[in-house]
Amino acid sequence: MTKKSQKIELLAPAGSPEKLKYAIKYGADAVYAGVPDVSMRARVNSFTEKDLMEAAEFVHQQKKKIFVTLNIYAHDYHLSKIEKHLKFLKKINVDAVIVADPGIIMMVKKILPKVAIHLSTQANTTNWQAAKFWHDLGITRIVLARETTLEDIREIKKHVPKLELEYFVHGAMCMSYSGRCILSKWMSGKSANLGDCTQPCRWQYQRKIQDTKNKEQIDTEDDSFYYKTMEVEEVQSGRPVLLEEDSHGTYFFNSKDLNLLSHLLELKNAGVDSFKIEGRNKSVFYVANVCRAYRSVLDAIEQGKSAPEIRKIQKSAQKELDKLANRGYTKGFLLGNEPEHGFEGQQSNGEFQFVGEILASDGNELTAKIHNVVRPGDALEIVTKEKNIKIKIKTILDKDREEVASAHGGHANLYHLVIDKKNIEPMSLIRKILK
Repeated sequence: MTKKSQKIELLAPAGSPEKLKYAIKYGADAVYAGVPDVSMRARVNSFTEKDLMEAAEFVHQQKKKIFVTLNIYAHDYHLSKIEKHLKFLKKINVDAVIVADPGIIMMVKKILPKVAIHLSTQANTTNWQAAKFWHDLGITRIVLARETTLEDIREIKKHVPKLELEYFVHGAMCMSYSGRCILSKWMSGKSANLGDCTQPCRWQYQRKIQDTKNKEQIDTEDDSFYYKTMEVEEVQSGRPVLLEEDSHGTYFFNSKDLNLLSHLLELKNAGVDSFKIEGRNKSVFYVANVCRAYRSVLDAIEQGKSAPEIRKIQKSAQKELDKLANRGYTKGFLLGNEPEHGFEGQQSNGEFQFVGEILASDGNELTAKIHNVVRPGDALEIVTKEKNIKIKIKTILDKDREEVASAHGGHANLYHLVIDKKNIEPMSLIRKILK
């Protein structure tokens, strides 16, 4: 008989009300969201205060939790807006607020004295003395800096045992220290520390040819003079960095994506209370699949399954993560190493393409919101919260129920797909097998 262990929280991103619902559906215990003006995700964020109110009601109906982000580093001109927003949050019964700025922390304590305060990863907590300082100030949970190692986590939990610890386990990594980056502000005038990062670390760079005398040779097919790799040496240490360039340029700021699926039990044993997924800017497809993968492994740990059983479930879940668009995976700083950078190029889209959401089902007919083109004859899979189901489309009907040769995204009209399976659950997703 297996022994059930303590509940482990899976915390998922909610960049929109729709993404929030998918996160809950596919296994999240809690979600984090915020309105653009005071949140670290000002771009591609559709939340309004009305949305937050409805989201809080929905989440609590599902017996889950919602944490609201107020984690910008505020200037004086932000304060009146933040004060007004905090008074609004007092009305909607949120479970916690995520804050980085000490001034905003003091405002939260005054206006929302009964609401838990979670310290954002932007505050860069990496040691137990800092953790104790914040806990003594009334912080109930710290979202640890991504630079925190497994050994650091153990020490923090040992010295401040009543403090809840939250740790990022999956998603994009920033090349700057816990996201405190000036590249975006410098290069595009939009501040990463006010939630408006344009991600210049992901942009393409290439060597600029200064010698115009060789322009004639540059335009020829003979590019033997043109170096596909370039070695840069850090002056003090003499450490070489090899930059590789493809036809699009080079990506020397570009970090691989974090993936700690194989270390969840270690993190739990070290003292992590909440496992956090990054990705408020990602699609519903990403949120659903990542939540499903991590939920399956966390459930196995909670149920006290044996190590071989957990490894088997983890291997299956990892295969699903590999099917998502990613920049390659890294374990980040967890084991005390520097995370790998993706010098070789941008993210891979893998062997699958997200093509649609199933909004309703009647027998073998699906009502679907289409994101990418779908045709009868395409190799397709339905992704549900429990499994993948291969399907074939027999007929596609448009909004007027006229038969069409293909379904396309980019508009608000829905399609009706007649398939070879029955009773597919709403909020399942459709993906196309490309290879």
